[in-house]
Amino acid sequence: MKPVYLLFLALLPIAASAADDAGHDIMQKVNARPDGEQVRRDFTISTTDRRGVTRVEKTIAYRKYFGADKRTVMFYTEPTNVRGTGFLTFDYSAPTADDDQWLYLPALRKIRRISSSNRGDSFLGTDLSYEEIKKENKVEISDYRFTLLEETTCLERPGLLVEAIPVSDRIAEELGYSKVHYCIDPAIWMARHVEFWDIAGNHLKTISIDEVQEIDGVWTSVDLQVVNHKTQHRTRLQQDNIDYSVEIDDQVFTQPYLRRGLR
Repeated sequence: MKPVYLLFLALLPIAASAADDAGHDIMQKVNARPDGEQVRRDFTISTTDRRGVTRVEKTIAYRKYFGADKRTVMFYTEPTNVRGTGFLTFDYSAPTADDDQWLYLPALRKIRRISSSNRGDSFLGTDLSYEEIKKENKVEISDYRFTLLEETTCLERPGLLVEAIPVSDRIAEELGYSKVHYCIDPAIWMARHVEFWDIAGNHLKTISIDEVQEIDGVWTSVDLQVVNHKTQHRTRLQQDNIDYSVEIDDQVFTQPYLRRGLR
């Protein structure tokens, strides 16, 4: 039997850039993976510092497609000191359009817009960026040049290792990465293991999706863990009460609702 990646390359035109073409095509398949027209779910976010002190936060999140565009809103429910904090994002399909993101902080009673230049910042004390929370295991294709490196294993499953290099210094600065390695499970077209390097080329962090489940025909990450190799800080993101059949009102994805969501 031919290796998976050789079979995949055999479907592409034979050219010097075949590995680049294959890498790009693989990531397009990742982005095309069905994730449900709408979903309601609960997140448990656990963060642990280098001393072993763990903080646990809980959220309710909704996501819905409006044509090819995607809108997501998340509200913190626990602990009490962050209850009502909300995050709203409009993820536009057009690569030339800047996505819109807003953060509501109930202590200040203000909605703050998150600039696209800040999308690589840490999301509310976690080891995930605003961009990674928004994209949900997918990636902005226009941000990177992709190369298929080799056939490998992803958490003991056959996988394809794809290298992603930002297309410009500006994009690298926005994202905070000089290089990313995605280990893709081609059986479900999901990245199961991702390695990141910072702008200076130092190994920064690792994301591993330790458990996936097929729910209503949608492959879903239900247990994701992140390790920051510089700070030894860790984040665990668990999903439950996942409902892809729920009807969600369009008004849930508006700034007024962001302000009053948990009242």
